[in-house]
Amino acid sequence: MTETVMSKELPRWDLSNVYPGMESAEFNADMQKLAQMADEMEAYVRKNKIGKLKAAADPVELNRIVSGYIDRSNAAYELAITLQAYLHSILTTDSFNTLAPRLMSQLEPHMVRLQQQDTLFTAQIGKLASALPEIISQGGSAHDHAFYLKETAEQSKYLMSQPEEALAAELSLSGPVGWYKLHGVVTSQLTWEIETEEGKTEKKPITWILNLRSHADETMRRRGYEAENQAWKTVENVLAACMNGLKGSENVLSRMRGREDAIHASLDMSRIDRATLNAMLEAMEESFPMFRRYFKAKAKRLGKTALPWWDLFAPMGQAERVFSYEESANFVITHFGAFSPSLADYARKAVEKNWIDVGPREGKRAGAFCMGLPAVNESRILLNFDGSLDSVGTLAHELGHGFHNECAIGKTMLQQNTPMTMAETASIMCQTIITDAALENAQSKEEELAILENDLIDASQVVVDIYSRYLFEKGVFERRAQNELSAEDLCDIMARAQKATYGDGLDSDYLQPYMWTWKPHYYFPSLSFYNYPYTFGLLFATGLYAIYKQRGAAFVPEYKALLAGTGEGTATELALGFGIDITDKKFWVDSLNVIGGRVARYEAL
Repeated sequence: MTETVMSKELPRWDLSNVYPGMESAEFNADMQKLAQMADEMEAYVRKNKIGKLKAAADPVELNRIVSGYIDRSNAAYELAITLQAYLHSILTTDSFNTLAPRLMSQLEPHMVRLQQQDTLFTAQIGKLASALPEIISQGGSAHDHAFYLKETAEQSKYLMSQPEEALAAELSLSGPVGWYKLHGVVTSQLTWEIETEEGKTEKKPITWILNLRSHADETMRRRGYEAENQAWKTVENVLAACMNGLKGSENVLSRMRGREDAIHASLDMSRIDRATLNAMLEAMEESFPMFRRYFKAKAKRLGKTALPWWDLFAPMGQAERVFSYEESANFVITHFGAFSPSLADYARKAVEKNWIDVGPREGKRAGAFCMGLPAVNESRILLNFDGSLDSVGTLAHELGHGFHNECAIGKTMLQQNTPMTMAETASIMCQTIITDAALENAQSKEEELAILENDLIDASQVVVDIYSRYLFEKGVFERRAQNELSAEDLCDIMARAQKATYGDGLDSDYLQPYMWTWKPHYYFPSLSFYNYPYTFGLLFATGLYAIYKQRGAAFVPEYKALLAGTGEGTATELALGFGIDITDKKFWVDSLNVIGGRVARYEAL
């Protein structure tokens, strides 16, 4: 990253075709329409006695009621998620805006009302489980949503009573959702003084400071590391309160719903079983020595015996080049085209129509994400672009999510309900395409080294660092069940997790115990353990890419069909469609061995 790149005005996303503005007649009309749809959902549930239906009832009538609910649910959520995403686009890019949070607080009660009807419906489907085959066989939307209904019946086992679930949904707005919002405001508005490359001391957004980790100059990387930790120190108690509130609430709800532990619901949401997760975790742990070889080889290149945290993301080889956003977009589009013209067409459309909010700025949240706008069949992407090779990979990653959404156009909201494991597969597949193409076209060893470096930074983050995040979150849940955790406690849990995974690959005197402060994944309400799905995505995409290399263009239609159908099957079922057994540790080991080959090449250069 350089001042030159960051001083340029980078594109911001355009949502004018969704709504002209938050105070527009169109937005207000849709807010009123959603309230009316929630009223109609409640009336439909009462009129059809959902919650009191018997499995022995007429299957034709049950099919009519179930299909009718599904149709209304799909329509309501299409509008609700579009409204929510529109407001989220403002909240995440301008946390100083005062209208967006007020409107979000008006929207959320309608979302809760829909959630409460879903809880009633879920409990009802559980009671109809024995009759589901007959109900589904009658056709209609019940038939088209067979997977959803079967999954709903299974998840009905983990419900509290209807009044308890209704209360939990309502209280979530002033509990977990409130803590999540507070985290977003604090982290997006945090600034700190730092000495720039020009020798001037300036106040910079924390997102700008975080981007210094990939700076070519070690002095700037270390300044960023030190400034970041000083800044986090000033807000650590507020963020610790957010963490305690969220994890404490989740612990209570998991226990009351009869879950085995905090990770149980995550496994179901990921549509994998515990045996699959354990097979992948075992393979990951066995790969740590290989990754530590990479860390030590990198340290040696930098004249050190072990890497301090600020060198973990240091570029190597011919990586001092700064990519403009236009260059990055063209690079991605070109190489996407070699894989699939439709993928390249999507990426080009996203860039040309300004569906991407590109640069970091004060009031904008850290990280990157892609969100769908189902009412207009589009997506929007948030980046914190810094001109590095890593930024190119992040652009490809998020465009992969957007392409996934594009492939699912025509599916209903319930049919598109994709587990995190498959969502991350789509994004990391696109990163893999870019990395492989870049390596094949490297013009020199120095260029190859730079590309390998970027790839191994990503891989080590998704395997080694993700495992540390998994251990951290697991530790937080376990200890939070006993007592509240201080900021010091959270830093200690994080440091221990990093030592367990990075081992002697990192300098133990310079870890990053404040990693828990800014990662939004820890603060998502009712979405715990949003860490291992990234590893699943990397290793599953690696396996899929190996199949693509064997089959070429014939693979692409099947891959697009996979993306279109990720809401209608378990991860195991979807993987078996490509002859992959994700319950077998060997699959995960084989994918990690591909990364091992790149480590060996890195050591040899």
